[in-house]
Amino acid sequence: MPHHNPRILIVDDELNICRSCTKVLSKLDYEVNYALNGYDALKMMDTEPFDIIITDLKMSSLGGMEVLRRVKDAYPDTIVIVMTGYASVSSAVEVMKMGALDYLPKPFTPDELRAIVRQAVAEREIQLQNRRLQQQIKKSTPLSHQLIGNSPKIKQVISMIQKVSPTDSTVLVHGESGTGKELVARAVHANSRRSKEVFFAVDCGTLSSNLLESELFGYMKGAFTGADKDKEGIFKLADAGTIFLDEISNIGLEVQGKLLRFIETREFLPLGARKPSKVNIRLIFATNKNLQEMVAGGSFREDFYYRIDVYPILLPPLRDRKTDILPIAYHFLNQFSENMGKQIKGFAKETVARLTEYDWPGNVRQLRNTIERATIMCESDQISLNDLPMPGDMSDIDQLLENIPSTNEELKRIKKEIRQKAVGKVEKNFILRALEKNKWNVTQAAQSVGLQRSNFHNLMKKYSITTQQRNHFQQ
Repeated sequence: MPHHNPRILIVDDELNICRSCTKVLSKLDYEVNYALNGYDALKMMDTEPFDIIITDLKMSSLGGMEVLRRVKDAYPDTIVIVMTGYASVSSAVEVMKMGALDYLPKPFTPDELRAIVRQAVAEREIQLQNRRLQQQIKKSTPLSHQLIGNSPKIKQVISMIQKVSPTDSTVLVHGESGTGKELVARAVHANSRRSKEVFFAVDCGTLSSNLLESELFGYMKGAFTGADKDKEGIFKLADAGTIFLDEISNIGLEVQGKLLRFIETREFLPLGARKPSKVNIRLIFATNKNLQEMVAGGSFREDFYYRIDVYPILLPPLRDRKTDILPIAYHFLNQFSENMGKQIKGFAKETVARLTEYDWPGNVRQLRNTIERATIMCESDQISLNDLPMPGDMSDIDQLLENIPSTNEELKRIKKEIRQKAVGKVEKNFILRALEKNKWNVTQAAQSVGLQRSNFHNLMKKYSITTQQRNHFQQ
């Protein structure tokens, strides 16, 4: 559907209904037309599709059910509302199952008509937004290397990557945890002359200084106890490529000195070696700490800091580029939907608001994990708020506890719901714990908790837990 004022088609075999609906909706700046039977409506759709169709259910010539079915087959994006004087629960359920947005029983007031059309227009806006974001993601260039967004801050980062990539200059990426510092490093490598060579990412925060030194520079046989043969380090293995050293603030002063010497001479000395090795590699560093403060405190070498701070790139936190949240969320949604074999088109309106209002202290990594979890939970073609548990949200049980019953029947119903939800939460955690303890081997997990495999598997199915999701649940 093109982006314009919504075009609405009223379909009813009573002329006065068509005219009165047209009069009410035209005052809201909608482009409104009408057809007196289903056949004419379908012909008008073929000429120029309408965004919203409001059709009567019972008509002498091609009824509303058939209009709905044919429109949804030929124009799945068109929103259909069904109105009828024969209001019944069964027909309402049937038209909703066939894809109608809502059901408007006759007689209805102008206010009721306006309200339901505003709902349809809001739904149409979400569809248009979905389409624009999907197209934006498809057009994203290899340069961005998954650095998605249109905010001025992320555009500036991409521009800086463009400028520095063709050079061999050292790059220092600053950013909070989870902002995507490795993506920046990979983008620099992917758009450099070294793109066909190896890219090595090293997390300096997970290795002790001694281990980091031997991993980077390698060692000779006999260099230390247990060194029973020569080992080539990452610097040698990555010759001609790029090495990304993440969380550089965690390395000791001695290793900082050796890295400084390498940057100045392009030579390094493996542990236990007498002759230095020479390699041609590019170094990219990253930190989530303030290195200037560390220099002032004596835990980071000043000469090393100034040597690596040649071309600093500041990667902003997600809360400072909120317009990028939705494009990134759609990118992950597409990725996870495809991986899980689901057909999820987008996010409901209230979910969009929740995603964009939240500050995302864990940045892109937290958003990624949240969208993965929501994709697992989702059982429709849209991510709803129920699929999106966020930190600080009230749990379902908490919400039920807030709902004070006014009758005994309500009390019974709420107590039953609380029991079901509490048991569900315990059951799900029970299954996950058993799987984690048994490395996601279903048979062993079932045996360990004293359940038959079939019963254990039924519980997994009940909570949509599959062995393909183990990475998600282990994060």
